[in-house]
Amino acid sequence: MELKLPKKTNSDKSVVIANARQVTIIGANGSGKSRFTQQLIKECGNKAFVVSALRAIYDADNATHLPVLEGSITSIFNSINASNPQVKNLARTEFDQLTYVMLIEEFHELMNYKTHLLMDDSIDFPKTKLDKVVKRWQEVFPRNKVLRENGKLLFSTQGQSDTYSLLRLSDGEKAVLYYLGAVLYAMDDAVIFVDSPETFIHPSIMRTLWDVIEEMRPDCTFVYNTHDVDFAATRFDNKCVWVKNFNPEALEWDYEVLDTSRNLNETIYIDLLGARKPVLFIEGDESHSIDSHLYPLIFPEYVVKPLGSCDKVIESVRTFASLEQMHHVDSRGIVDRDRRTDKEVEYLRNKKIMVPEVAEIENIFMLETVIRTVAAHRHKNENDVFFSVKRNVLNLFQRELKTQALQHVRHRVKHDVEKRIDMRFRNISALEDHMIDLVNELDPRTQYEKLCREFHRYVSTGDYNMVLRVFNHKQMLAESQVAPLCGLKNRDEYIRTVLNLLKHDTPQARVMREAIRTCLKA
Repeated sequence: MELKLPKKTNSDKSVVIANARQVTIIGANGSGKSRFTQQLIKECGNKAFVVSALRAIYDADNATHLPVLEGSITSIFNSINASNPQVKNLARTEFDQLTYVMLIEEFHELMNYKTHLLMDDSIDFPKTKLDKVVKRWQEVFPRNKVLRENGKLLFSTQGQSDTYSLLRLSDGEKAVLYYLGAVLYAMDDAVIFVDSPETFIHPSIMRTLWDVIEEMRPDCTFVYNTHDVDFAATRFDNKCVWVKNFNPEALEWDYEVLDTSRNLNETIYIDLLGARKPVLFIEGDESHSIDSHLYPLIFPEYVVKPLGSCDKVIESVRTFASLEQMHHVDSRGIVDRDRRTDKEVEYLRNKKIMVPEVAEIENIFMLETVIRTVAAHRHKNENDVFFSVKRNVLNLFQRELKTQALQHVRHRVKHDVEKRIDMRFRNISALEDHMIDLVNELDPRTQYEKLCREFHRYVSTGDYNMVLRVFNHKQMLAESQVAPLCGLKNRDEYIRTVLNLLKHDTPQARVMREAIRTCLKA
């Protein structure tokens, strides 16, 4: 089916989405996304079928004041009530109306079947919409069973003997039952508008549920109005409409139909565009990594998006920048320095990727300014604390010096080998000759000895900053004794103290924030 989108700002041409199975409408709060969806519903006329679990379960008071769309669950319920004046049902919520409609249909089908049997007519046992809902419910909740008893729906859980009614269902279970049943009543070839499909639904069943629902109605187009970018990215055959702004006087919207076929992960793209802020891609994950807790406090002007690996950060900055003419959102990245050479670091910085002047994220917490600030906050002598930490770090580095030098050489050799092997060769003999010469050309021993001399110099001169720059050692925070020297229990408590200080706009926070931004050359 073709969807004609609402009027677009500064355009006389109609925007049409053809053959869409799924359409996801996204946008920041206040962008006009809901009004856009309402206008699209009007454009679809009698093919529009609207479902909302939140409204269906809770909006009893407002339901009577809203216009009843033709073909909606409420209109079907009203029609059944009108055709049975002697038996009036007073269901107020759309959820209650739906369950009543399904049970009434079940009753009518069974009565019709009984009538045919009494007349000796051959007829198949009826398959009702409720049968389909029960079957799909148990696909979503395989441990749960749905029973029909004395005109009521009852539920049971595997391993438990008792049954319970609709009233005892959780909001999530009610939402699943509502969506499974409601879509079956949509007209043929309908455009099913789903408002906030993520409401009440646990993330673990989100994809499965909506895959099941869409499979139930292969003739329909599903239009999702959502804030959940993770859900939006689960839709396989999806067109995404990004609503930017709304002009209520002209009844027109500034929006884009996004090209989500790019390499940039769709979840990231949708999430960031909806925020209307510059984007900062970082390593790590959203829950457990230090990066995702630290960098939002250092760069509050950015939307910070953890991507996992440094390769994903680099690729996403590149892809997002290539689309900048369309979305006008600035993007940058941060990756750990690790064992990168100065030339590699300069290349990344020229590509709008920040690389700190320390080896890894943990070393940022070992910056002199950070240590001194925490020590002062804990009423310790900041000079004594810092010089003790410095001495411990230099001693640690001296013990690990040869291992660190070897790891740096390994990184450089690996980088150079990959680059040189990528050359073109006439034949296998030419490649063999090149490989034989590589060891002499790269000369790893000379590189190793040179680095050992440099590293020894850092120790002998007490160059703490250079040690932080080259020392990759995950245990440094713990083994440096920075936490107990500051009067804290352990490494984790020290990190939490730094993060808590950065959450407030105090002189201490500003000093630390500036030191970290300087470390990142931001």
